[in-house]
Amino acid sequence: MRVLVFFSVMTAIWVFAHYYVGRRLLVAWHAPPKRKKRAKIVLWSLAPLSPLTLVAGRSLEGVDALRPVLWAGYVYMGFFFLVFGFIVIRDVLFILGRLGRRVLRKDPDMERRRFLTNATNAGALGAASVVTGWGLAEAVRAVEVTEVDVPIEGLPPALDGYRIAQISDVHIGPLLKKPFLDGVVSTVNDLDADMVAVTGDLIDGTVEQLREHVAPLGDLRGRDGVFFCTGNHEYYWDAPAWIEHVRSLGLEPLINEHRLIEKDGAKVLVAGCTDYRADRILADHATDPAGAKDGADDHDVSILLAHQPKSIHAAAAAGYTLQLSGHTHAGQFFPVSLFVGLAHPFSEGLGKQDDTWIYVNRGTGWWGPPSRAGVPAEITLLRLVRA
Repeated sequence: MRVLVFFSVMTAIWVFAHYYVGRRLLVAWHAPPKRKKRAKIVLWSLAPLSPLTLVAGRSLEGVDALRPVLWAGYVYMGFFFLVFGFIVIRDVLFILGRLGRRVLRKDPDMERRRFLTNATNAGALGAASVVTGWGLAEAVRAVEVTEVDVPIEGLPPALDGYRIAQISDVHIGPLLKKPFLDGVVSTVNDLDADMVAVTGDLIDGTVEQLREHVAPLGDLRGRDGVFFCTGNHEYYWDAPAWIEHVRSLGLEPLINEHRLIEKDGAKVLVAGCTDYRADRILADHATDPAGAKDGADDHDVSILLAHQPKSIHAAAAAGYTLQLSGHTHAGQFFPVSLFVGLAHPFSEGLGKQDDTWIYVNRGTGWWGPPSRAGVPAEITLLRLVRA
């Protein structure tokens, strides 16, 4: 029922957005009526493409001949989102301009208004096309490795240079498949890290649908282990089943629990908590960063795997040294990347809350539109160093 309500609301918003864009694009357009009619037909023919892709996409996954349809649906989703966003921003500026003219009691220049509307409409379509192409090119290229040093006071010499490879928000599902994950796993293994952290949103589908495509995870290697925490998308697709499946592949899920790693007499506590909002779907999976440390032996460094950066407040209160997160995708593509910080104070890269460091991975894959315009995907290699 929750999924049905969500999809119904999003479809209504999608239809309204097409109505709004159609009116704003066509009202001021000087063109013969037949041409305007054809433009309306094209717009409303494209409107169902993305919702149908979301609904039918997973049932079409095994039909290779239809994969281009899936890609077209998701690419159009991103393109239209940009067009709608640019036109809304333009209209807000127009409204402010009109209010300014009323305050100054200036008469409107209707011919100038029509020219600006047509020019900015063309600009919105052109900019959306450029950003869509740019984002698609960035999305399909090899994932880059971002290297980060985390300075820690009092770090034991045995842990100086300790290396953690992090992947997050891979989103194996309708578009990202086994070949993509093969490349990610190969890159991570080439880093020869001490530990590998997988910080949630690994998938978008059920175990039955994606079993073959997540198989490369079984080849992930970290000398001290490969650890996993749940993200919000795991809970959309039966989190308990995914927890057991990743365990069968050799990853170690940390469900509000911890493990101790010893290295030449020094000890690292690795903990993981469930997703920040997991209790909305599974009551017994309420996130508990502090509880994840309960009963721990003495240790020199404590690391929390927490999918959402919002866990940082509980992590800092519990005295963790470092939190590893994802979730935000750093906005995933321009211009959303300009605003993601409004919802997430820690949205990308290295930051600090009180005495606790936090690193937010930009996402190793993508969700929804295949676009990473201005926000490249990443595999992170973090190195603990003495402050």
